[in-house]
Amino acid sequence: MENDTAMMMGPFMLFMFVAVVALYVYYAICLQKIAEKTNTENGWLAWVPIVNIYLLCTIAGKPGWWMLLCFIPYVNLAIMVYLWWLIAEARGKPGWVGLLNIVPVIGLAVPAYLAFSD
Repeated sequence: MENDTAMMMGPFMLFMFVAVVALYVYYAICLQKIAEKTNTENGWLAWVPIVNIYLLCTIAGKPGWWMLLCFIPYVNLAIMVYLWWLIAEARGKPGWVGLLNIVPVIGLAVPAYLAFSD
């Protein structure tokens, strides 16, 4: 019985690992492209975990210390929504487009829209 569970968990864990890595790469590519289009320096920071939050703040036009607010429970939700709102405006889109990041499934498309649209 225990071997059956272990045999099922292996492929599941592999799938989850690949899915998380794919999502991370997707968001890093989108964030780097957004940084390029907003003429923000150091777009490569999109690939560095945790430091990419600093890049979000920079693109949104907020000071780097705002990154610390993203580590406070509940405050981080409001800050991230506000940052994506400002990023959407920095890309010349309506702010509410950034707000769509909190909508399940649709939120996956928002970074690509902001990164690859004109």
